[in-house]
Amino acid sequence: MQLINLENKKIFISGGTSGIGSQMVQDFLNLGSIVFTIATNDKNLDEIKNKFKNVKTKKFDLSDSKNIPKLIEEANEVLGGLDVVINNAGITKDNLAIRMNEEEWKKVIEINLNSVFLICKNSIKFMMKQNKGNIINITSIVAHTGNFGQSNYAAAKSGVIGMTKSFAKEYAKKNIRLNCISPGFIETRMTDKINDDFKKKLVENIPMNRLGSIKDVSNCAIFLASDLSSYITGETIHVNGGMYMA
Repeated sequence: MQLINLENKKIFISGGTSGIGSQMVQDFLNLGSIVFTIATNDKNLDEIKNKFKNVKTKKFDLSDSKNIPKLIEEANEVLGGLDVVINNAGITKDNLAIRMNEEEWKKVIEINLNSVFLICKNSIKFMMKQNKGNIINITSIVAHTGNFGQSNYAAAKSGVIGMTKSFAKEYAKKNIRLNCISPGFIETRMTDKINDDFKKKLVENIPMNRLGSIKDVSNCAIFLASDLSSYITGETIHVNGGMYMA
């Protein structure tokens, strides 16, 4: 018996060309899903198109908020529906709060919170017509713990959690589920840049004694996208090796 069946599921993923996003694209394609992803970097888009011939891609900047409704309309048309939407794209502009300028604050809120709201809102319009849908929002451990130099990022990711719960309550009767995944420290190109001493201290604070992998997060997304999670909505699943326990 196949427990997870995502064959021909129509899946939209933002930020699907690097790190966690690229792993999700790969895994969903391997499970037979139809995947449409967006990113801002031409080189990364070309690389993922060359690697996965059947992935559908578009260059799109999520700060272009007025065109997000058209983006979701296009995704719905290209995929032939919207079964699963994964809001994965995000940016950081770190600075201590007293030094953080208004642009650093606004840009992170714009990409990491406002665009997620608009994608959710516009996706739900199509999902209501189908009488089903599934949205997965990628948040972060810092939404729960805070972090030095990341007041903007923590605020945005915390906002995503509260927003997801509100959407989940509003549209549960329409058979539309919304959940969050909250990754801890995951091995990516970003964490590769951390010096060894600091990385060692990080790992010492993780009960499982290792950084997470992008596969760990993708596996959680697969679970939430599948019918195995059909009675789960409004929840945040923590993927952090025990570093933070809600």
